[in-house]
Amino acid sequence: MPKMKTKSGVKKRFKITASGKIKHGVAGKRHRLISHNAKYIRQNRGTSVLAVADTARVHAWAPYGLK
Repeated sequence: MPKMKTKSGVKKRFKITASGKIKHGVAGKRHRLISHNAKYIRQNRGTSVLAVADTARVHAWAPYGLK
């Protein structure tokens, strides 16, 4: 049976930590930032860990992990 393919969007958007958690960039930081206040922009800086309820779905999209 052939290998399963990894979704190409998952390769670009997620990273898997050594403990198996999934990191992702925070949404809402691309454009229209003038309508957000400084606290919103500051708190959504960097990456965050994906919720446990969503990790099973992302692991199914990346069956062999991510580099």
